[in-house]
Amino acid sequence: MKKLLYVPMIHMEADLGSLAPTFNQRCIQIYGEERWEKHKRVVSKFWDCIATFFDGLDASNLKIYQDGLVEDGKLGQKIVEEAAKKGSKNHQIILNLMQKGANIVKTEDLSLVKKEYDTLMKLAGEKHFLQRTVRYIQYKLLKASLMQKRDRFIAQRIHKTLKEEELGVLFIGVYHDILSRISKDIKVYEVKEKTKIKAYFDGLIREKDEKKFDELAEYLILPVEDLKL
Repeated sequence: MKKLLYVPMIHMEADLGSLAPTFNQRCIQIYGEERWEKHKRVVSKFWDCIATFFDGLDASNLKIYQDGLVEDGKLGQKIVEEAAKKGSKNHQIILNLMQKGANIVKTEDLSLVKKEYDTLMKLAGEKHFLQRTVRYIQYKLLKASLMQKRDRFIAQRIHKTLKEEELGVLFIGVYHDILSRISKDIKVYEVKEKTKIKAYFDGLIREKDEKKFDELAEYLILPVEDLKL
């Protein structure tokens, strides 16, 4: 049987590259500095929790699928190493797994990832309110279509490259819809529940129920339960 570990990702600033300063500043404006700093602490602990789980995993028969990874082989390894050096805990986990025998797999279509990144860069670079608003609308219109295309491509890559009796792991942003597209011959194990991670994000944005939000934050940093692979 094919098996896939599903890790719904929460991106750190180190994952965002040159977009990080603009992103951080904008989030402080939206959420307030105290709330945003609290969120960053939760995210850091979340990744520590994920790292602890993978530290105890046999990686000798593991294939790694990663949000945004457009190459494998030596170039893919260089991408992972560079991101790990910049402080991405996500990529530090992947690098550790590779050192234990895991293999990375090209997960995404370069043209689709580049198109979304270029659109974001143009949005981040706009300084005038009106132009920024226009760019934001353009991005929102493009994002839904791009996300669907990316998700289909990722699901197809997993289907084509994950073989019988192999174990894969997918690190993917929580707003991607991959699970509904995964082939029925692949058994999926959620390392963290997507619904709870998404609810946490929704709580961060909407601030409706602070008690519920704190409970979800606590779930993020709890040790991963035994998945009985």
